[in-house]
Amino acid sequence: MAGATAPTIRAALSKDFVAVAALLLANDLPLEGVPRSMDGFLVAEHGGVIVGAIGMECYGADALLRSAVVNAALRGTGVGTRLVDAIITEAERREAGDLWLLTTTAERWAPRFGFAVAAREEVPASVRASQEFRGACPDSAIIMRRVTGTSH
Repeated sequence: MAGATAPTIRAALSKDFVAVAALLLANDLPLEGVPRSMDGFLVAEHGGVIVGAIGMECYGADALLRSAVVNAALRGTGVGTRLVDAIITEAERREAGDLWLLTTTAERWAPRFGFAVAAREEVPASVRASQEFRGACPDSAIIMRRVTGTSH
């Protein structure tokens, strides 16, 4: 985004659901479990348009990161990095334990944020009960974990 203002990262509002849903669907990401209220989601907004989103679902002490998406035209501009950094900051503010994610595309990107591949057996039962784990993401998705200082 050289020469242009960077998108604003903010808490998502219920009015953002349609735009976030369209972005997710355009990028073959599941809508299952995405709340219409957009609770737990952040968006990147540029010129009044939602150009990225990321969500966090809390399950007891742990949290699940989901629905990380950036408009294809803005990939590689740092929008995704800013969204992940912001959601990690929010998880730390909430004193969340480990952060989990399922991915079919970000296995090489997520380690820069402290995520490492984990075994399905390591995932707490509360997180495995999420819609992401119960079927929204394919069984072939890679499980990743970011261990935090507040981990149990």
